[in-house]
Amino acid sequence: MIELKNTESELQLFRQRVFAAIVVVSVCFFLLFLRFFWLQVVRHDAYASKAENNRISVVPIVPNRGLIMDRNGVVLARNYSAYTLEITPSKIEVNLDDLIKELSTLVDITPRDRRRFQKLMDESRNFESIPLLMRLSDEEVAKFTAQRYRFPGVDVQARLFRQYPYGATGAHVIGYIGRISQRDMTRISTMDNAANYNGTSYIGKEGLEKSYEEYLHGQTGYEEVEISASGRAVRTLSRVTASPGKNLILSIDIELQKIIEEAFGSAKGALVAIEPATGDILAYVSQPSYDPNLFVEGIDQTSWDALNNSPDRPLLNRPLSGTYSPASTYKPYMALGALETGKRRPQDTIFDPGYFMLGNHRFRDLYEGGRGYVNMHKSIVESSDTYYYVLANDMGVDTIHDFMKPFGFGQLTGIDLEHERRGILPSTAWKRSTFRKPEQQRWIAGDTISLGIGQGYNSFTPIQMAHAIANLANDGVVMKPHLVKMIEDGITHEMAMTVPKESYRIPLKQENIDVVKRAMIGVNKEGTGTRTFGNAPYLVAGKTGTAQVVSIKKNEKYDANKLAKNLHDNGLYIGFAPADNPKIAIAVVVENSGYGATVAAPLVRKVLDYYLLGKRPGDAVVKVAPPVQEEPEIETTPTISEDGPEIIPD
Repeated sequence: MIELKNTESELQLFRQRVFAAIVVVSVCFFLLFLRFFWLQVVRHDAYASKAENNRISVVPIVPNRGLIMDRNGVVLARNYSAYTLEITPSKIEVNLDDLIKELSTLVDITPRDRRRFQKLMDESRNFESIPLLMRLSDEEVAKFTAQRYRFPGVDVQARLFRQYPYGATGAHVIGYIGRISQRDMTRISTMDNAANYNGTSYIGKEGLEKSYEEYLHGQTGYEEVEISASGRAVRTLSRVTASPGKNLILSIDIELQKIIEEAFGSAKGALVAIEPATGDILAYVSQPSYDPNLFVEGIDQTSWDALNNSPDRPLLNRPLSGTYSPASTYKPYMALGALETGKRRPQDTIFDPGYFMLGNHRFRDLYEGGRGYVNMHKSIVESSDTYYYVLANDMGVDTIHDFMKPFGFGQLTGIDLEHERRGILPSTAWKRSTFRKPEQQRWIAGDTISLGIGQGYNSFTPIQMAHAIANLANDGVVMKPHLVKMIEDGITHEMAMTVPKESYRIPLKQENIDVVKRAMIGVNKEGTGTRTFGNAPYLVAGKTGTAQVVSIKKNEKYDANKLAKNLHDNGLYIGFAPADNPKIAIAVVVENSGYGATVAAPLVRKVLDYYLLGKRPGDAVVKVAPPVQEEPEIETTPTISEDGPEIIPD
């Protein structure tokens, strides 16, 4: 029996199935189109960038660091190229100790190299390349290159190194650079130009290297490099050249600096020499010093302990951070203040019995019998303490403070180094804000007396003392002291001065300045500086000073023979020359050296002989006879008692 099919019905069913298939396929194609549109149109830029980054690597180009030169063009900090053996810990698949042991069969790796590498690795991110061995020789480079395939993650890099050719000479001025630490990275990340440090491994740590980091670093460049799937560079696509850092032209004369440091010998102390008319610092000495080259690649523990634990404190920047009593070098300013405030006239005299009485308490002078009648000229030439005890009592602490402040005492000079200390220029307001107990906050008469001879609460840095004597030599015209004279563009070589004009002027009468200057000349012609400068072929205005660093009991006399060396007096000297046309002003403190005329003044003579005459210490012998001794002033701290101020040795 033949079954008749419903052709029309089957055809209709087929059509429905085809239509459904077309709809499904169309929907699928539509979804694919939407996805394609999303990837190729909407997200095109993002995915194109990702794809490009898989193919292109941006490599920073570290700029050459600027040079540091003295005023005569002598290079004090330079760059040189050398090879380093470096390890990238993130690419190491074997034990790191075993790898270093294997490398040591090719190149000489010392225990110090291992310790430095470990320290740097602790401070670095694990994907950074860390130097294991510095300054490879050509032979070592050749040995490693031939075996490089055995050490994935280890490579030889060409790097620029910083070097300080003069070593310890001027170290506290120049400072040093060092590898960027985690603390440095945190600080850099907050800077506006943080991107400029991409690829940079070193940064200024101390001295001018740190304070002028922005100028010395330069502008980082970059190049776009096409890389293969294995990560190797194929070709350079584009390049932006790095701009070298600016060069620093210092005001320092490195030969003068070297002569002074040699003249100090084993003594401790500080000396600052300034050109009064410009504020240029000609010499900036802090003794003892250190070799900044030790710090560039990370100082080893032995060397660090030797520097950090030394009782001589070679890392202390004495002109900037050391504070000292100015002692008798303060007296010329006291005399000038008396003239300007009308408290004294040049011809006014006092009778000096060898002491000054305040209530029942005696402030003694070196000459027990006294100097008799003393006027202002004689008070400076012979360094009379009694004259200035009386003067300080008459002027009062706040008058002294207000007059001394414009000279720079107890003020930040603004020198272009970090960590400058302010020192102490005492006043009634200062004492109220410094001490907590009410009985300590009140200023009493006994506090004032010692200020007149540069003792008591007076405490200044050597840079402040040098700045003050430069201001006096310059007749009250104040120039900001500075170590960098000019900044030179590394490309165009254009120069810009750092201090182009005066800061301000101290309102002083010229006749009063002349009175004090004549007395300071007299110090070196007939007073405490005669033995050193009496035969000088140039005219020197100066003042010696001697400050005790340890107290003595009441009514006892100072005897250095009974004290350890580190408790002996500090010797000081301030001065300028030629006196009629000052070219150089100097302040020096020689710690524990005794009378200022014994060591400090002869040291200044050597400086002036070289700077003014070109005579080096070995060219001629300057005979120094026993000096006219001056009083090693006693630093005292007053307290309150029922019957009046009591002076108790500090």
